[in-house]
Amino acid sequence: MAGTDGTTRTDHTAHPGHADRTTRTDHTNETGDTDETGDTDDMDDMDDTPVMYVESSVAGAAKILVVGPMGVGKTTLIGTVSEIKPLSTEATMSQAGARLDTKVRPSKTTTTVALDFGRITLGGELVLYLFGTPGQQRFLPAWKDLARGALGALALVDTRDLEASFDAIGHLEDLDVPFSVAVNAFPDSTPHNEDDLRSALDLLPHTPLVICDAREHKSSVQALISLVSHLIETLTEAS
Repeated sequence: MAGTDGTTRTDHTAHPGHADRTTRTDHTNETGDTDETGDTDDMDDMDDTPVMYVESSVAGAAKILVVGPMGVGKTTLIGTVSEIKPLSTEATMSQAGARLDTKVRPSKTTTTVALDFGRITLGGELVLYLFGTPGQQRFLPAWKDLARGALGALALVDTRDLEASFDAIGHLEDLDVPFSVAVNAFPDSTPHNEDDLRSALDLLPHTPLVICDAREHKSSVQALISLVSHLIETLTEAS
């Protein structure tokens, strides 16, 4: 039992009629008042996410980049498809950063400053490790580091501002990273036909172009499958 000296008291009480025991922890503060908590604490939040190990049937793995301008939906897509709790380095946008970055919608208040990371298993045999890159030009040095060892990339595009995607696609071409393009269909996006989009983005005929909704699991997975199919074809042709 604790007094008012800041120590902690733990009572294990067996309740009549019950075979189990409950635990009560009284945290005594400096004023002598006690705060009673239950069995859980902040660390228990980590237990809510099940540990997802790679399946024994997996025969291969690939590092995949998810690239595009700021606000195009990279973090959303990775969070949508990831079978593990995704890692996100979202930070609140500051006035200092606003002077350097391309203007985005007023509702956009955070941005990725290092990377996003997630994992998805396709067909029980292939694991994709997804690395989302920062969208701002000033993070290009980190962007190039993330590209090392990448088998391919999914370039997300927003038709409301196609020009904003030119840099990301250009970087992939400069680094010779095979890629496919996924147009993220925002609610207020204007539909465009494929030929017009290919022409505007200056895509090669063999570069896959799909429409997806980064908020929907099936749609986002299909975009990744399109990329993987393209990578398999590219590797097959090169061999």
